[in-house]
Amino acid sequence: MATSTPSIPSNRFMPVKLLTEMEIITRSRQGVFRAEADRVARLIGLTDKEMAAALGISASYLHRLKTDQRISQDASERLLLLENLLQHALDTFDGRALTVAGWLRSSLRELDYQTPLQTLDTVTGYTLVDRILGRIDHGIFG
Repeated sequence: MATSTPSIPSNRFMPVKLLTEMEIITRSRQGVFRAEADRVARLIGLTDKEMAAALGISASYLHRLKTDQRISQDASERLLLLENLLQHALDTFDGRALTVAGWLRSSLRELDYQTPLQTLDTVTGYTLVDRILGRIDHGIFG
């Protein structure tokens, strides 16, 4: 992953099946590979610093991991939750990765004027951001 300006994919978003809670538990226990973090970051162009914060690890530790190394169970769970969240956001915003990236980096009243990305340092933050996306899906703004 690049630490400079992240690249946003230009290809059209293809909705994918979200992982179930049991799939997240199973895959978290196995640990996911560092390469998965790169793939998820590329969905909307997250930086290493943003990824590390969302995974609950330091950016320097993330950099040291080789692509074929497994990350911890906790970081794996957060990565899988992040992937589901990003897929939900891409679906909500019709696959517009730049829009999703901008939304995640914008402060929201519902989050006490924090950005959605800032709240992803807790598992509760993932739930809260997903709930906000659900309200947007149903046309309930603010």
